[in-house]
Amino acid sequence: MMSRLNSWLLSWLLGLMCSSLLLELANSLQQGFKSDLLKFYHTVILADGKETTIHLLKDIPKRYYFVSEEGRTSSPFTVTVTPCDVPIEWSIWIHKMSPNHLGKSAHGGYDSQDALKFQKTTKIESTLFSYKGNSVETYMGMSYYSTVYMLEFLSTERDTHITVYLTTDTTSDHLYPELPSDPRIDVIGVDHATVTLAWKHSPTVLRYQENVQYCLLMNEKHNYKSLCAAETAIRSSVVKSPPALALSLSPYSLNSQQVMILSNGELSIISKASSGEVRQICVGTKNTYTVPNLTPSTQYYFDVFVVNFLTNASAAYTGTFARTLEEPEPKITELKDGKVIHLILDGRKQKLYSLRYRAGHKDVQFAFQSCSGQVRLEISRDGKVLMSESFAGLRHFTLKGRLGDTYLLSLGSTEPSNASVKVQVSSPFHKPFFPVLPESLKIKSFSKLRTCDSVTIAWLGTQQMSKYCVYKKQIEEDQVWVETRNADRCLGPESRHKSNKVLCKYFHDFNLRRAVTTETIRGLKAGTVYLFDVYLIGSSGIPVRYYSRVVKTRKKC
Repeated sequence: MMSRLNSWLLSWLLGLMCSSLLLELANSLQQGFKSDLLKFYHTVILADGKETTIHLLKDIPKRYYFVSEEGRTSSPFTVTVTPCDVPIEWSIWIHKMSPNHLGKSAHGGYDSQDALKFQKTTKIESTLFSYKGNSVETYMGMSYYSTVYMLEFLSTERDTHITVYLTTDTTSDHLYPELPSDPRIDVIGVDHATVTLAWKHSPTVLRYQENVQYCLLMNEKHNYKSLCAAETAIRSSVVKSPPALALSLSPYSLNSQQVMILSNGELSIISKASSGEVRQICVGTKNTYTVPNLTPSTQYYFDVFVVNFLTNASAAYTGTFARTLEEPEPKITELKDGKVIHLILDGRKQKLYSLRYRAGHKDVQFAFQSCSGQVRLEISRDGKVLMSESFAGLRHFTLKGRLGDTYLLSLGSTEPSNASVKVQVSSPFHKPFFPVLPESLKIKSFSKLRTCDSVTIAWLGTQQMSKYCVYKKQIEEDQVWVETRNADRCLGPESRHKSNKVLCKYFHDFNLRRAVTTETIRGLKAGTVYLFDVYLIGSSGIPVRYYSRVVKTRKKC
């Protein structure tokens, strides 16, 4: 009889799933009432005090069980279920046994007749709770030593996963952060590129500021009722996403479609999803935030999650949405024929400046002088782009059209730093902005003519009589890049210190091959670095600055 029983037990154990937990429990069949229950219900036992991730296949129910610890007649318990993708159905059932069987199983001893009797005396008495939907739901009740609780989960839409948290210890801190009594998110400000949000503080954040923070999620699709749901949606929508995308604030989970930005103590993860941009921003313990860099006239959905950094558990505020305002029409400045205007281009905001000119002639002259930085230029007529380019320095040309044509000019900085530019648009009969320029604005120096106290430089002139002014400046060797990079090319000789002036002279030559002039600057210090500048001032009075030349005098002669 004993050998048959042993054989039956061995076959029964081999038929179980290869789970180390169940094998250990099966080996302790003689250790009390709980072991008997595990032997009968050979499925997964729900862990107490731990969040469990459960994967569900479509239309296939999955069951989990839990029982009270031995020696405890009753204890409170809570079950929290978080759907991570689609609505699910879940319920809690009671399995209960007759007192006669309970009395016998508590004394040990278990044979095949006991197993048969256990099946006959066990029945489902009632359904404690049932729910269908995609919200996070929590059930609170009392567990008894004589009762087995069964949780059944079902997804009817598609394969999905959920998280389940069971606890019978109500004295310890809850795994999930606590929401305020009013968990709504208020929209307190809307602009064309920003939305300002505010929400009431979580009691958990007020108690544990170092471990619990607020994280905000923004997208253009819809709100999410849990962080788990948002994570799943983003993972499925990010193009070529890897198997896991953690909204759990780990920078190591980023992929090629994501960018992490850390500034002012805020962690922001931007995901390029097929449905638009998704931003995840952790803002610490402050309960207001202005979401920047939004697209005008676009509806955005905002969710706030209070996240426990130690456990990665979270609770979701009630999401909200807002539509950004339409971007105001850019202010257009009317250009007068021949008038020179000076613009400062804001590179930080990437703001574009719009200018309009109505032609009084078929030919229109355009002249641009980049004073600092690199300028992006676009010219259009009747909605058609005639030219688009970026430049630094001087740019002038003529466009042909019809009398009365309207030209729209758009200018901006190509860099995050500011740029500045002078602009003139005129008819051919108007006095030109720039004087006639030589083929090159470079200054040449001659190494063989360099001495300890003098330097010889040369530059090209034109066929027209023009004024040329030469200036020098003593600089340190480590200042060369700064001096040449930050030079304002639109400033004329009036901006220079009088002590830096070397000379001014008039020069021209009808033969352009001979339109070259040289100058030897004396009275310099040995082994010293100098910056030389030449200004060309034509009949218009507008100065044009040649490219600066840096020369170092000889140390020994």
